Amino acid sequence: MSEKILILGIGNVLWADEGFGVRCIEAMAETYALPPSVRLLDGGTQGLYLLPFLEEADRLLVFDAIDYGLPPGTMKLVLDDEVPAFMGAKKMSLHQTGFQDVIATARFIGRCPAQLALIGCQPVELEDYGGGLRPAVAARIPVALDMAAGILRGWGIDLQPGRTESDLLADPSIRRAAYEQGRPAETEACRIGDDRFFPGQG
Repeated sequence: MSEKILILGIGNVLWADEGFGVRCIEAMAETYALPPSVRLLDGGTQGLYLLPFLEEADRLLVFDAIDYGLPPGTMKLVLDDEVPAFMGAKKMSLHQTGFQDVIATARFIGRCPAQLALIGCQPVELEDYGGGLRPAVAARIPVALDMAAGILRGWGIDLQPGRTESDLLADPSIRRAAYEQGRPAETEACRIGDDRFFPGQG
């Protein structure tokens, strides 16, 4: 029986580079035809709601924006026992607190994946509500996918180019291309909220 692998993107696409992990999982779905043993999940900011997915997985690969205190756009791979420590070292938002709790809970009940891998990118900008990924961070998505491919091959997954359909990804209307095309120019944008989500505040 094949081991179950969960590939998870976490973060908030409404806060600029915080959306890096989610955008990586979308790109993964558009780039590779993954076998049934590999599951793609847009975890957003769901926190403990993600616990059942971890309980079912034998191995976990996470994409996220992480503040390592490194130059913006720097990529870093963290493995196994180091993952929870890095998730909690310098929290950028509640989603990281929540995911650290997910891992701790899964370990407490003895249902944490045996192997963990975190692919993180140092953000450029976070304080831009309604903003998209900054170019330096967006340019790291292919790099993150290459890193993920190396990990998956090391875990015995035969990667093939193509697409992977998943009902655990965000609605197409807020995936990166649609989101960026529908977002107003920076000079016109309302920085107290995006009109598509908070009508009447622009």
